[in-house]
Amino acid sequence: MSDSKRILIIRLSSIGDIVLTSPVIRCVKQQLEGVELHYLTKKQNHSVLSANPYIDKIHLFNGELSETLNALRSEKFDFIIDLHNNLRSNLITKRLGVPSKAFHKLNLKKWLFTTWKWNRLPKEHIVDRYLAAANSLGVINDTAGLDFFIANKNVVDLSQLLPELSQDFVAYAIGGLHATKRLPTAKIAKLCQQIEQDVVLLGGPDDRETAKEILDLIGEEQAIHRVFHLCGQLNLQQSASVIKQSKLVICHDSGLMHIAAALDKEIRLIWGNTHPDFGMYPYPKSKARQSKAQSFQVELSCRPCSKIGYEKCPKGHFRCMNDHDLTTIAKSIP
Repeated sequence: MSDSKRILIIRLSSIGDIVLTSPVIRCVKQQLEGVELHYLTKKQNHSVLSANPYIDKIHLFNGELSETLNALRSEKFDFIIDLHNNLRSNLITKRLGVPSKAFHKLNLKKWLFTTWKWNRLPKEHIVDRYLAAANSLGVINDTAGLDFFIANKNVVDLSQLLPELSQDFVAYAIGGLHATKRLPTAKIAKLCQQIEQDVVLLGGPDDRETAKEILDLIGEEQAIHRVFHLCGQLNLQQSASVIKQSKLVICHDSGLMHIAAALDKEIRLIWGNTHPDFGMYPYPKSKARQSKAQSFQVELSCRPCSKIGYEKCPKGHFRCMNDHDLTTIAKSIP
């Protein structure tokens, strides 16, 4: 590819999916000499990319398609890498009228797996399918894993924020986009009680009340000495800073899980209704090294019931989370 080319990557949402595109960002920028790299995402996801040094310009979609198209047309892109591949991103690509490549979503195979439990999915991580969309440009996988960058202003001083916290602490990202991806609140509380190390609960504003309920279930005395709650008190990069300082991260299938993988942390991943064969398990920092993630999942005939999740179990029993052996998970933490 010749010098001074301008490339647009499109991934509108969500946090985890955007983090999973980071190898494409890095590989395009490092492997294509003189490239100017732009990225289009939704306005609320700006912080996922704002500190990424490989991106020359971030375009924020606020719901106004015509406004976005006008801004993008002025950039005169040479190529578009569509890593969202939905109706909206396809429309943007078509209207811009420049050469493009989209990644394969495998929707039919995902439907067969969730509906009929026929698993025809390739043994391939979604990162590798993202990178395949850039292959025609001569971009290859550098096997350096995911990236997540934290601006200096968002580095958290835990000695000031939580002076009683031990250095050898566990971060627990309690959130998940849908309820069927999250361990029930009472079970999170019981798991925290079995962990020998201090625990810091992380999550967004929507997780604040859940975190308070967890502390109430654990009890005041134990909560003061063992479990700390920062849900809704930090922005995304600050939460990542806490994860970076932790000994180990417990998480569900969520955006913070992928951030933990990007930061090369030990992970204990608790699966619910989704399944690692969808290709969105923690991506190792190097393919030459063994993954630092240990997964826990309950094998059921009804699982996976969705590639995304639901607000309640379609069967009513929620065994994919309720049947987890909390003692086994707690004992896996060194």
